[in-house]
Amino acid sequence: MDDFKSGFISIIGKPNAGKSTLMNALVGEKLSIITAKAQTTRHRIFGILNGDNYQLIYSDTPGIIDPQYSLLESMMNYVMQSLQDADLILWVLDNVENLSHAEILQRIKLANIPIILVVNKMDLAKGSQVVDKMTYWKETVEVDHMMAVSALEQLNIEELFAKILEYSPVHPPYYPTDSLTDRPERFFASEIVREKIFLNYKKEIPYSTEVVITEFKEDEKIIRMRAELHVERNSQKGILIGHKGEALKKVGIEARKDLEAFFQKQVHLETFVKISKDWRKKDLSLKRFGYKQ
Repeated sequence: MDDFKSGFISIIGKPNAGKSTLMNALVGEKLSIITAKAQTTRHRIFGILNGDNYQLIYSDTPGIIDPQYSLLESMMNYVMQSLQDADLILWVLDNVENLSHAEILQRIKLANIPIILVVNKMDLAKGSQVVDKMTYWKETVEVDHMMAVSALEQLNIEELFAKILEYSPVHPPYYPTDSLTDRPERFFASEIVREKIFLNYKKEIPYSTEVVITEFKEDEKIIRMRAELHVERNSQKGILIGHKGEALKKVGIEARKDLEAFFQKQVHLETFVKISKDWRKKDLSLKRFGYKQ
């Protein structure tokens, strides 16, 4: 394994730049949930891609924002952690974004880590927009490599992979070579349920809801799981459940369909709504939900 390559690739960027879509495209599996709403990703998620002579560990992180309460501070800590152990950084921007968050770029440069700037969503570009944007970035920042892709349409993903492999260090694999991620099954079950909440509710409900899988029992033919949906106020509980429970029932039906596709097995899902007052601002609640050590 003298020429085996293995490295940690940190995928960072602002909300809605398409980071999670990019990681899923690079890994070839849907590991990060995706919605049109900003700040969907709350955790740091590893997606591990194995080949005959490489193991690439992609790290999807929350979108870079200015944190205004404890949960957002924890989310930004995941971004900073990913910069500390990365061998390569994919800085993802959409095709209309201009320079922002200069302090993040400064931290990246101080870390002395190779940077590939990825202009995403080229499938949405019109006319010379991609060329113009690439010219803008070449004149604005100094990075090791720059390219335009569409993670959604898989445009230039193979070329990006080749460049990632080129910059990855020679190193034995960090994980067993059949690993897909570092997260347990319960985590992905909770993320699938949370994605359906983002897709079915508006305003503050998706951001005020946390999903915890409190029971996960698997036998040969079926997985039985219990999901607790924690909201901050009683009024949010009513909205989440909906008239005669119809809203929550819809979430359960949609989540069960994706859970069965993910686990390749029949799933029985029970959902319960609980109130955890102001959980996003309380350190004890954030520790309970896995956001703080």
